[in-house]
Amino acid sequence: MFKEWDFLDRFAAAADAGFSQVECLFPYDHTPEEFAARLTRHNLKLVLFNLPPGDWARGERGLAALPERRAEFRASLATARDYARATGAARVHLMSGIASGDAALATYRDAIAMACESLEGLDVMLEPLNAHDVPGYLMNDFALAAQLIAALKLPNLKLQFDIYHRQVIHGEV
Repeated sequence: MFKEWDFLDRFAAAADAGFSQVECLFPYDHTPEEFAARLTRHNLKLVLFNLPPGDWARGERGLAALPERRAEFRASLATARDYARATGAARVHLMSGIASGDAALATYRDAIAMACESLEGLDVMLEPLNAHDVPGYLMNDFALAAQLIAALKLPNLKLQFDIYHRQVIHGEV
């Protein structure tokens, strides 16, 4: 919402519209302190943001399932932790990335465990995204998310249920 506004100005628009809680895709073009100050100024609580996605403009949609980007993924966890601490956000969305196959899935499982350990105290959210909007996205099925959550048994690993994606993926909501 409020895409007609510059990123930091969206928070004033959200507050003016009566919102008390907000989420955003990526706050990383602004310092954690600058972002937190804007939330505070408008008495807003940040409930969720995404981990750094890689190069969004080039079509990247996360790093977690990309074995060759392991170091960058690890650094993204530290970045997200800094933003969560500054803003008080309690949840982060761990984007899998555009990937397929057993190696990508194994890398993703390892990345989930790493994220949950590194981001202890935060909920790490898995959100299945539909293949129509995000072709090739690894985390594209609610059954896969449920399987990973059940198998990993990590207390801060959660499902981010987006009804739009659920309907497009599986229908019959």
